Amino acid sequence: MIELNEPQVWTLIGVFAAALFGVITLVATMFVRVIRSEIGGLRGEIIAELAGVNRRIDALDRDVQALVKHTFGIDRG
Repeated sequence: MIELNEPQVWTLIGVFAAALFGVITLVATMFVRVIRSEIGGLRGEIIAELAGVNRRIDALDRDVQALVKHTFGIDRG
């Protein structure tokens, strides 16, 4: 039976610990990259949506101005 004080056992423990540390580092790095790319995509979608809302407000402002001019006779000069 292999005892815990043999050098091969400690070498295997070290190799497995290094491999586990490497895998955890790799997964954490990839997770951060995915989160950053998702936030970037969300930022782009929000900016595009706000631009659409801004266009709608501009169109509504033009319509309201036309109604006010028509109602109060401002355009008949």
